[in-house]
Amino acid sequence: MMAFAAFALAAWALMVGLGFGWNSISFRAFFYLGAIVNIPLLAVGSVALVVSEKAARRVLNPTILWLVLGFFVTFMAPFVAELPHDEIPEGSDVFGFTFMVDALTFPGPRLFAAISGALGSIVIIVLSVVTIVRSVKSNPRLAKANGLIIAGVIVPAVGGVFTAFGESAGLSLSLMIGILLLWSGYRMAVDSRANL
Repeated sequence: MMAFAAFALAAWALMVGLGFGWNSISFRAFFYLGAIVNIPLLAVGSVALVVSEKAARRVLNPTILWLVLGFFVTFMAPFVAELPHDEIPEGSDVFGFTFMVDALTFPGPRLFAAISGALGSIVIIVLSVVTIVRSVKSNPRLAKANGLIIAGVIVPAVGGVFTAFGESAGLSLSLMIGILLLWSGYRMAVDSRANL
């Protein structure tokens, strides 16, 4: 549920940025919640659903530490370019991959986003595929639910390509479709497990 809350807050920041023009707070909130927080929390939820609640609790503390570090990095890193007012800014356009404070170099928000997205997506997709293989005959509804979850991870990632072409509506649509797929898959998975 925390992942869905992060997604909702990121969507709110997106709406504020597109509706009223981007500022430092709205973009940093959108980037942090959408690119750094959301997928790792979904991955923890997948561990809870597929492996066990105990395993999820084990990975939750390091995940929270990662997200706290990501928060400080996202809100400390300077912008390397001005935020556009009428489209969704790309992290690669406004954040450096690293940034300096005094003589120290720190990893930037883009590095946190890349690691969060890659590792979180791998965990979600691998656990979903394992569940599909295990349940395709015994619980086809659970297998379908995990197919929806995989699609819910992939659609927004593909939609991110639209921002490279300055098409913010495409990203917005892919985010909406992605969250609907994720929520539907999550609800179907929970319901199918409850009926076992």
